[in-house]
Amino acid sequence: MKKEIRIFQNDKFVQITTVDERWYAQASKDEKTGLPIYVYVPSVTWIADHYPKGVGFYKWLANKGWDEAEAIKVAAGDKGSKVHLAISDLLEGKTIAMNALYINNSTGLLEELTLAEYDCLISFVAWYKKIKPKIIAKDLVVWNKEENYAGTLDFIIEIGERKIIVDIKTSQYVWPSHILQLSAYKWAMENPNLYEMAILQVGYQKNHDKYKLTEIDDRYDLFLAAKQIWANEVGGQKPLQRDYPLSLQLTETPKQEAKDVSKL
Repeated sequence: MKKEIRIFQNDKFVQITTVDERWYAQASKDEKTGLPIYVYVPSVTWIADHYPKGVGFYKWLANKGWDEAEAIKVAAGDKGSKVHLAISDLLEGKTIAMNALYINNSTGLLEELTLAEYDCLISFVAWYKKIKPKIIAKDLVVWNKEENYAGTLDFIIEIGERKIIVDIKTSQYVWPSHILQLSAYKWAMENPNLYEMAILQVGYQKNHDKYKLTEIDDRYDLFLAAKQIWANEVGGQKPLQRDYPLSLQLTETPKQEAKDVSKL
């Protein structure tokens, strides 16, 4: 049973991911008792995933079958996570070798970048060197207190006077949920109308550059609709908290006296 906990922005935010849930938590102190009070809100990606996926997706699902489709989804998620981590390192000025090691989210183990993942990095570097954007924020947690959700945007760039929230994708298609994610990030910013939005596909196979930057329109209205569906399906605004034993067994451990007798 896997649970992933990530800390952001000097312990200000905590992201908690389980098999089928993702929450963000923020702690504050009770003014009377001094004890911590935790506020939990769902993640942008978890909410956006409840938006209807369309006929194309369901045809693909029927063609692949559930097990194969889930395996493809997990593999794509692992690829995207490793590429995101490596790009974050590149933006910090680090040199990324072809055999650099990054965590595989499914196994929890370090593994070398695959050729497909390294191709994604090559295309990101090509885009960066051509556009020469100014990075004004990266891996930034944004929290919408009015609608009670949070998320982590990849980075914000500045080109001239334009400020653009950019989300990196390793997929070959831009799906509606991607547009909803960016719209939610934008409306969690302090001054949302100052920002434009774009999706950067890296490792893109449909043009010579191997990347594609797609500017998108604001569909925050659809994100809020998806949030209503999420609330109806999940039925709660905070994670289920239960105490679990660390291990289980059916039989009791034999008493010491019985062990001693068996040796006679």
